[in-house]
Amino acid sequence: MSWRVRTIKPPTRLRINEIFCSIQGEGHFTGTPAVFIRTSGCNLHCSFCDTHHEEGWEMSVSEIVIAAASYKPRHVVITGGEPALQKELSTLVDALHEVGFFVQIETNGTCNIPSSIDWVTCSPKILGKTVIRSPHELKVIYTGEDLTPWEKEFLPKVWSLQPCDTGDAEKNAQLTAEAVRYCIDHPQWHLSLQTHKFIGVR
Repeated sequence: MSWRVRTIKPPTRLRINEIFCSIQGEGHFTGTPAVFIRTSGCNLHCSFCDTHHEEGWEMSVSEIVIAAASYKPRHVVITGGEPALQKELSTLVDALHEVGFFVQIETNGTCNIPSSIDWVTCSPKILGKTVIRSPHELKVIYTGEDLTPWEKEFLPKVWSLQPCDTGDAEKNAQLTAEAVRYCIDHPQWHLSLQTHKFIGVR
């Protein structure tokens, strides 16, 4: 009688900061009920980042999908941090598709992402450092800069201009007014506001 040792692979795991259900507050899908899967960690350190993504714990793909599917919406947003840093992202996307999710990712565009993702929202922070040039949606966090270089570098389906939340009400009002004027003068851009902050939800 011969014996063969079967190799049992450990479950695929990602580092997750939180999973919760809310309303998509910004960009093309503003107002859409969604499940948010926030991964831990980022390869950039933006001074205006308003997300506490550093902490986290390891979860298997099955655990993540079960947690996400416990909510009614079937629109999922994989965000961060920078979710493309997770080595098993493709496995997670496939598993979410299997249970009927439409998968959106929010990425800074510096890393490659699975082609199977349904909607790519790229929010680049550094010109010339992105590998994603034709996302479904380009979301620029506007701080008063010249937008011409962004328009030359990217070719998205949707252009979203989002005034930066600086933490200063007067500065925020100024940036919003400038963004509105720019959208009116350059109507390929859509104004994106962080509506979830206005209505007091996550």
